[in-house]
Amino acid sequence: MDEVIVQRVERLVEYVSGFEDIQGFVAEAVRAVPRHRFIPDVALAAPSDPDHAFVIDRDSDPDTWWETVYSPTPIVTQLDDGDTDIRARVGVYTSSSSAPSTVAHLLQLLNPEPGDQMLEVGTGTGWTAALIAHLVGPHGRVTSIEIDEVVAEQAAKNLVSVGMHAHVVVGDGADGCPQGAPYDRVHVTCGIRTVPYAWVEQCRPGGVIVAPYCPGFGDDHALRLVALPDGTAIGRFPGHASYMMMRSQRPASYSPDDGSGRRYPTRVHPRTIGLAPPGADLAMAAVTGLYAHISREENRFLTYVLDPADPGQWAVAVHERGNPEHTVYQMGERPLWEEVCDAYFQWLGWGEPGRDRFGMTVTPEEQCVWLDTPDQVLNRG
Repeated sequence: MDEVIVQRVERLVEYVSGFEDIQGFVAEAVRAVPRHRFIPDVALAAPSDPDHAFVIDRDSDPDTWWETVYSPTPIVTQLDDGDTDIRARVGVYTSSSSAPSTVAHLLQLLNPEPGDQMLEVGTGTGWTAALIAHLVGPHGRVTSIEIDEVVAEQAAKNLVSVGMHAHVVVGDGADGCPQGAPYDRVHVTCGIRTVPYAWVEQCRPGGVIVAPYCPGFGDDHALRLVALPDGTAIGRFPGHASYMMMRSQRPASYSPDDGSGRRYPTRVHPRTIGLAPPGADLAMAAVTGLYAHISREENRFLTYVLDPADPGQWAVAVHERGNPEHTVYQMGERPLWEEVCDAYFQWLGWGEPGRDRFGMTVTPEEQCVWLDTPDQVLNRG
């Protein structure tokens, strides 16, 4: 690499190394595997505010392309499963090179060792697979499964171009890849609401699974599970991680408002639920099984609550600026707003535990979220 590229790489390494939990082995992998070899000539820079997304084009504006590639920014490489041109900027993000800080955080939690047998779920551009291949070394093995054939083909080419050995398989990552089992580590690069048991089954005892747990309620969470000899897995939520959802676990579309809903007042401000801390989000998601998200308008703040099992059941709590009263509009019979409010105040009664006090157990039959110890289960499902 020429001197300018080396300087850009070092800036990214310095940025990643600035996080307290990131150790030297992760930073060294970022240094060894240049990100630019995995970014297409035309892509979409995706800062936290989607309204500020912008196209980067290596040919027409190389300076911006290079600056963005070696910045903290996630870079989207596919919209709407490939049905929308990336230059359109608007659409559902369905493949990307994730934010380097998030990649580093999950690799730190994974903590792979030289010689490990690895399964990666969601190849994307192939950059993370290359980082893992560097970490496990020539005596390790990386199997990366990608559901999109076009994405998988390009990722395989990217990996070959940098001399990193990872076996890219086209398939549904929810099924894992039994041909390469047992695995020492499973690295998941797509959001999940339910942990597929195949991942636990394909881990050797003591194997680690790291995934973005995205229950659809406010904040998302990093999940680190350890496989046990009895075929179960147990772990906790050590921080934040948000990724695009696994295709097979994407939420369903919800029924439009047909005017049949009912409107009523609520004493609870919509932001109390919509802007609750991560520990509360985790608790409310576990206790109720519901989705929730917020929307900000010029003079309104809205918190939506949705039943993932029934598209006809949803509610929206509305705060209008200058109005001391708040209202709820409810579709369907299930009292969604009251359920999430009850769960929030239950969380307060527990002493406002942070997400690090919650954990999960996965068995062949179910996954359970618990508080402090596995015998204090909040849900079964």
